[in-house]
Amino acid sequence: MSPRNLALELVQSYYDHFNAGRRAEMMSLLADEVVHDINQGGTQIGREAFTAFMQHMDHCYREQVTELALMANEDGSRIGAEFYILGEYLRSDEGLPEAAGQRYRLRVGAFFEVRGGRIERVTNYYNLQDWLQQVNTSKPQSGGA
Repeated sequence: MSPRNLALELVQSYYDHFNAGRRAEMMSLLADEVVHDINQGGTQIGREAFTAFMQHMDHCYREQVTELALMANEDGSRIGAEFYILGEYLRSDEGLPEAAGQRYRLRVGAFFEVRGGRIERVTNYYNLQDWLQQVNTSKPQSGGA
């Protein structure tokens, strides 16, 4: 298999594990010193920091990736992803509106660097203002989380 196809398969597996809630398997695809650029936020380094970030996200949100499209350069070192995230805002996140089970659908762009069969960088981008508008106008879901 070509380096390009191996990288595409690696990132596809990353999202498959994400959607299935298999966080340990998802984290196993990352380099020890993975660089994680958080949407409109800072940069974290290391698998441990990424794991803590995902635990926080899983506490506050329930999300699924849909309509995933992956692109890679020829040597498989850089991969781009575009998808929609379907989510539910479960618990209030610090500095953000009150959570009440609001649902949202966001277009997301993600960028990856791959070396040695591991993901070395993950950069995510989505329109925060769009998310804020959706959770501020969305009707709460009955039954809660």
